Amino acid sequence: MRISSAERLADTNGSGSESKLDVGDLSDDDKDMSASDAEGVWSPDIEQSFQEALAIYPPCGRRKIILSDEGKMYGRNELIARYIKLRTGKTRTRKQVSSHIQVLARRKLREIQAKLKFWQPGLQPGTSQDVKPFTQSVYGVSGPGKAASGVSDIGLLSSQGQVHTSPPWEGRAIATQKLRLIEFSAFMEQQQDQESYHKHLFVHIGGTVNYNDPLLEAIDVRQIYDKFPEKKGGLKELYEKGPTNAFFLVKFWADLNSNIQDEAAAFYGVSSQYESNENMTIACSTKVCSFSKQVVEKVEKEYARFENGRFVYRIPRSPMCEYMINFIHKLKHLPEKYMMNSVLENFTILQVVTNYETQETLLCIAYVFEVSTSEHGAQHHIYRAKQNYQICQPRQLEEDFY
Repeated sequence: MRISSAERLADTNGSGSESKLDVGDLSDDDKDMSASDAEGVWSPDIEQSFQEALAIYPPCGRRKIILSDEGKMYGRNELIARYIKLRTGKTRTRKQVSSHIQVLARRKLREIQAKLKFWQPGLQPGTSQDVKPFTQSVYGVSGPGKAASGVSDIGLLSSQGQVHTSPPWEGRAIATQKLRLIEFSAFMEQQQDQESYHKHLFVHIGGTVNYNDPLLEAIDVRQIYDKFPEKKGGLKELYEKGPTNAFFLVKFWADLNSNIQDEAAAFYGVSSQYESNENMTIACSTKVCSFSKQVVEKVEKEYARFENGRFVYRIPRSPMCEYMINFIHKLKHLPEKYMMNSVLENFTILQVVTNYETQETLLCIAYVFEVSTSEHGAQHHIYRAKQNYQICQPRQLEEDFY
């Protein structure tokens, strides 16, 4: 699902949205909270009622809640203030409630981020492990059942009958003249018996691209250099090496709302597919980065299969690594989506596909993440990564967390 242009673009450096919490300002917030506590604003009885109200009234965004016995409409903070008044007889304003929520959330967020920074003792940044990260990506390119069209092909027709001299995926998908990313899915599935099968897609992109689809927007690649390692093999070095038309940025809104009950016993996997007009052996390096440092890496080698006039590379049902499974579990247990997004601001993935024999870069894809708030599941937006280009801010879904 394409994000509408009316919605704001997310600043993946964490500076674009006023509603985002600045974890770096915690000391001032703690001082404010201590001062308030000293004045008895949040005495134990008020705090108890406040916590009860948080459990009773879940986040509702900008929507109002109608109380059936009164017929009046209230925002969440108004309901919490009202509950405190009824339980303790003490008045707290909507703004006081909002401020208290944010102070507690920031304090909790600092603790969570400290725990999430590195979970595996002894695993140093830059260590290469044979593990499978959470996400790679594709945008819809020609479907698995269709033959790939070479750049030299002529007579390609659009739905309006217009003649094109290049295939539809050129400029509209994660693709170059030498390699195209056809399909990707990161998923969790559970099969208890032959009649009971459940599958949840964290991220899935695929489908057909046609000439009516818009060309990809561009972003200045320099704006995301600091999201990835600066040493050898980092995004900056790769881009300077080129070819520059092989670089892309993908913004994912991942769907974490699964309906699988026993997630611990489920299978976590990743499937992907590539397509080319040339017979090559490819090597796919996928690096998971935390706070711009490489945490884990997997390098996969894949041979081509000739099918219906093109060469296909499939990596099906590759087991997800323990690091990523733990990451997903901990992320899902955070109480608020803005906390998840704050953690994801410091989580990126860099995928590089090369020709195994020549070491030529075929595709380089940088991934940034947020949590999907849509009932339609996972979403994405793709950009071409270029240098000396007008800066484009990555898109963000607007959400009022309070």
